[in-house]
Amino acid sequence: MKKHFHTQLLALLLFFPFFKSTCQEFPPINIFTTENYGAENQNWDISQSENKFIYVANNKGLLEYNGAMWHLYPTPNQTIMRSVKVIEDKVFTGFYMDFGFWIKNKFGVLEYTSITKEQNVEMLEDEQVWSILEVDGWMLFKSLERIYLYNIDSKALKVIKAENRIEKISKVDGVIYFQEINKGVFKIENGVPKLISDDIILKENILVEIFKTEDKLLFLTQEKGFYFLSKNNIEKWKVSSENKIAGKLIYSAKKLKNGNFVLGTISNGLIFLYGNGDFNYQITQSSGLSNNTILSVFEDQENNIWLGLDNGINCVNNASPFKFFTQKNDFWGTIYTSVVYENNLYIGTNQGLFYRNVNSEKPFQFIENTQGQVWSLVVLEDTLFCGHNTGTFIIEKGKSEKINNVQGTWDIVQKDKNTLIQGNYDGLYVLKKQGLKWVLRNKIEGFNTSSRFFTLLENDKIIVNHEYKGVFKLRVDSEFRKVIKQEKDSSVSKGIHSSLVKYNNDILYTSKKGVFKYELDKNKFVKESTYSKLIPKENFTSARLVNNLSSNKLWSFTSEDIKYLIPGKLSNKPIIKSIPISENLRKAKTGFENSIQIKNNKQLIGTSKGYLIVDLKKVKEREDFNISINKVYSFPLDQEKRSVNLSNNITFHNKENNVEFFFSVPNYTKTSTTKYQYQLLGQNKDWSSPVSSNSILFENIPFGNYTFKVRAIINNKLSSNEAKFSFKIEKPWYLSNIMVVIYIVLILLLFFVWHIISRRYYKKQREKLLYRAQKELELKELESKQEIMKLNNEKLRVDIDSKSRELASSTMNIIKKNDFLNTIKTELVDGGEKNIPKVVKIIDKNLNNTDDWKMFQEAFNNADKKFLKKMKNKHPELTPNDLRLCAYLRLNLSSKEIAPLLNISPRSVEVKRYRLRKKMNLPHDSNLTNYILEI
Repeated sequence: MKKHFHTQLLALLLFFPFFKSTCQEFPPINIFTTENYGAENQNWDISQSENKFIYVANNKGLLEYNGAMWHLYPTPNQTIMRSVKVIEDKVFTGFYMDFGFWIKNKFGVLEYTSITKEQNVEMLEDEQVWSILEVDGWMLFKSLERIYLYNIDSKALKVIKAENRIEKISKVDGVIYFQEINKGVFKIENGVPKLISDDIILKENILVEIFKTEDKLLFLTQEKGFYFLSKNNIEKWKVSSENKIAGKLIYSAKKLKNGNFVLGTISNGLIFLYGNGDFNYQITQSSGLSNNTILSVFEDQENNIWLGLDNGINCVNNASPFKFFTQKNDFWGTIYTSVVYENNLYIGTNQGLFYRNVNSEKPFQFIENTQGQVWSLVVLEDTLFCGHNTGTFIIEKGKSEKINNVQGTWDIVQKDKNTLIQGNYDGLYVLKKQGLKWVLRNKIEGFNTSSRFFTLLENDKIIVNHEYKGVFKLRVDSEFRKVIKQEKDSSVSKGIHSSLVKYNNDILYTSKKGVFKYELDKNKFVKESTYSKLIPKENFTSARLVNNLSSNKLWSFTSEDIKYLIPGKLSNKPIIKSIPISENLRKAKTGFENSIQIKNNKQLIGTSKGYLIVDLKKVKEREDFNISINKVYSFPLDQEKRSVNLSNNITFHNKENNVEFFFSVPNYTKTSTTKYQYQLLGQNKDWSSPVSSNSILFENIPFGNYTFKVRAIINNKLSSNEAKFSFKIEKPWYLSNIMVVIYIVLILLLFFVWHIISRRYYKKQREKLLYRAQKELELKELESKQEIMKLNNEKLRVDIDSKSRELASSTMNIIKKNDFLNTIKTELVDGGEKNIPKVVKIIDKNLNNTDDWKMFQEAFNNADKKFLKKMKNKHPELTPNDLRLCAYLRLNLSSKEIAPLLNISPRSVEVKRYRLRKKMNLPHDSNLTNYILEI
């Protein structure tokens, strides 16, 4: 039985020595461990669907890989799954005592249908299906004892039985061939086996695979190599690789689309042969595989080689433009520099200098006396110089000659045919050619700064860049012995991982801020927009630029890719190209990235564990690719997820407003990265930032209609499609249409009730206000009447008092006048003429009676209140007679009218007026009467 044979083969692992690989470069390899794919270690068969998903038959079941994540579908009867084959939308599998197919349901989940149960197939005891093929609409399931033929459309079933064990079944040019031990090789015609050869080689040796080449059938045996079927005779295929595969146990094989062969061995890894049988290369566990036993080999649609291993799954990017050389046995350390000189490839590391022939695959050899850090390798005047931590060496035919012991030679630049300038830890030095030898002549005095990056200008000028101190411009004497003038350049700022390089006679300073070109006429650096595209800020890791003199390319290194600049073919504008390989795969020392062209347009790039070879001819823009939404879950928060039908326009319950999407692109290239952008129309219109995660969860989505869109980005190229999923979140019950109608009715009813209540309320309030206003008005009217009555009474009282005073005054005046007249009468009667003087005196007395003045003053004050008081306050020096004159003037009386009142002549009144003006200090041109009237 084959399972017993396989157990014996695995036991041989203990006895087969591991193949010691030569120093070769190998393509990138994707490693998938049991922890990655979540199943057991052994993987027996591999197939691929039309949408590029990978399916693997594993000990634990069927593995599905969509380029982003693995999913395990356990074998229905919990046994080892041995075979898998994808045809259209069906995944056919075979395992212990059963075979059938899987097909995806509406949720994107594979569901199994058993053909054995559907067709009531009675399988043999312990029978297992090891291989599955398809031809002309028929599926062939091969066990060790039988071949079952199943028609996909009609579901008809046929069985081919064998007397002996069936080891191999193959499809070659649409014809099915199989080997039956001790009988030979058969082909199936019209559902019936037909013997084509019973040669002893085919009867006694287990066949691994059957191919066709040069119009002949080619048989690969497990231990005896290749054989042709030529004119019904079996002939050995004698090829140069025979000694490479001799003694190795071949378990699986595949003829690739390009005509080459891949052989999977037991304990010796993977062997690649050219189509003519010549040896190409071999990959083992020591050179990158995760296991040396290859149980299955499969080539996918993009020419990647998938390996089902005894422990894990590997994917070899066989068509990749990249190949890696990793030195594991003898640790090199990080590569800092490299060069091709006299057909030898020299590698400078932090462990020393190594070399080998550029066309050889032999191990690198160490050059004696170069232990330690190698900083630079420069070919000048047909001489290879090595800048070393301990000094400067000349390398010739694998030997080193130290020409100076100045510590730390960073770089060496040629001044003229016989003069070199080298930059060291402590400044700049001059090397001079004396005869046939180079010797250290002198240190350039006056500058002691470490000079890793420097370049020479005309007129004895040197520009030096120091990452932490900035850019210095030096003027030296004509003999390059001392610095005459030193100044710091202010047009650019210092920066970590900055560099200075000369490219096409342009001096370029680079930092995180971009690339700056030195303008000689302006004596400063000016930013150059085209060159600056080599140093993108968003992917910045290092501003190191590398000038390949042989290819005229300028290289830069970012976190996502390697860029290089070449001159334009039809214009002066340079062209920038990108090589997609992330910093994580290169793992170079930041700031010490290096690259050289070796041969056939191939580029060598140093890494921390070896080097990387890039074939620029194979670097192509990625072909169109599609993204798909694989699964959708909706669920209430903090509850179990529920799979969703992948058809569009799905409606979710309002509580299931947490929606998670899983999407992927079948990208199996290790050197490229896949990123995704998404948007949820209905919530936002902008695409998200590119992310590496292949899933997104939207939480607490409000009710409404949404469309989820996602696209992929690989090597800065967008996927040819945008995967979409439309869905709707229901409104909560309290916002349903019926409830909205109810809310509207209730609101209208509420407004109506409120309107009625308001009207009644405001009517009552208005009535109360009117009643209160009427009462207040009546009260105010009453108060006004009372006030008017009070005022009238007061006025009447005042009038009565005034009339009473006037009556009393008049009465008194009458009495006084009567008395006065009686007195005059008595005097005249009694005295006659002799009493005339006395009478005159009495008359004069009455004329000067102050009581008359008081009465006048009181009346005047009643008519013109506070006038006299104002006059007294304003002119305190005025006498009562002056105030009396002022009162008469206030009445606008003339001097003639005032004279009788004062019992003086008009002339005397004028004199009084003149004196009054002086007391008041009135100006000469001021009128006294007007002044008094204005007060």
